[in-house]
Amino acid sequence: MPKLANVHRQTYTESAEVLNFRQYRADYDYSRYNSKTDRYGTLREANRPRRKKTKKRNIFHFLISLSVFWFVLFCAMPYSFRHITGAMFNPTPYKAVKADMYDISFPTYSYLSNSWFLGKRGFNFSAAKKKAQMVSLNENVSMPVLKRELMNLMEEYASVKPAVYVWDYETGNYVDINASKSYATASIIKIPVLIDVFKSIEAGQFSLEDTMPLTEYYRTEGSGSMQFKARNSEYTIDKLAELMITESDNSATNMLISKVGSMTDVNQSIRNWGLKNTTLQTWLPDLTGTNRTTARDMAQMLYNIDENDKFLTESSRSRILNYMGHVHNNRLIQAGLGAGSVFLHKTGDIGTMLGDAGIVIAPNGKKYIVVILANRPHNSVAGKDFIVHASEIIYNYMVK
Repeated sequence: MPKLANVHRQTYTESAEVLNFRQYRADYDYSRYNSKTDRYGTLREANRPRRKKTKKRNIFHFLISLSVFWFVLFCAMPYSFRHITGAMFNPTPYKAVKADMYDISFPTYSYLSNSWFLGKRGFNFSAAKKKAQMVSLNENVSMPVLKRELMNLMEEYASVKPAVYVWDYETGNYVDINASKSYATASIIKIPVLIDVFKSIEAGQFSLEDTMPLTEYYRTEGSGSMQFKARNSEYTIDKLAELMITESDNSATNMLISKVGSMTDVNQSIRNWGLKNTTLQTWLPDLTGTNRTTARDMAQMLYNIDENDKFLTESSRSRILNYMGHVHNNRLIQAGLGAGSVFLHKTGDIGTMLGDAGIVIAPNGKKYIVVILANRPHNSVAGKDFIVHASEIIYNYMVK
């Protein structure tokens, strides 16, 4: 018996130790489990991820960051591109020759830009938002009979690809054949240059009596007599403007472009006037036809010179029309007009394009604008013949 009692006592003791151990494990596991979740398995509030508080932006820090970004974008990156990257991809044994990689990458900026900032050309789009200084032509209805006659003439001159625009002052009726298509301007680009000269005079930038010397920088070949004049000969702005229109003098034109500021200045003025398709891209003579316009743009310029007293003063318009009434070249549109007609115009002539643009005043008082730009085989006489015959057709139709 005593031995049996000892066995029971020992078994009871071992069972108590097992229970204590199990209770310990259970308490340990529960405490570990409960340290992260409650009894329903949800995260405790204290252990939930907290939302980050939004820091208030410091305007001073923002301006510093913006300044750094601006410096890197407009100063550091162009410098590294020009002096490091450009040198790697455009090596040259001619160290004295400096290639402007910016001009190579963006070749149109040099002649299409209309603003200047920190020594770089760019685009000023504010002009498009402003009210145009020129007024548009008030077009009424097309003249189908005249258009058909001109189209028939075009079939006879298959090698000539013309743009024709005619507008009647009295009725507003018009003819439009490729009038919105871009053409080389040749010397007709001198019309917007002349307008910009007088706009600059009206703004008080200079006067007609101011003088400029003919330097070798401005002397150029092509039309006009100034290319044969003595170096440093003095010319008034009035005389330069007269020679630019009457003789189509290229040297005078380049001097006047420089006087108003630059080609960039002329282009910006053209945009301010509201014209989108006329650009001055190179100095005269422009034998490759890079200066561009449309027949419609030229007609709008002619109308505003003649009629818009809010665009130019009466004095400026009178002097401009006086220049245009004494153009020496009378072999194009003027050759197709009736006797006694007055023609205020400007011609243009390069190898691949021949044109004329002006205002016709017939003896019976009929008044209309006519612009003819004709692409042709190089120096082909067919271009001249087409313009003369087209002028005859237009004149006979308008004055009947």
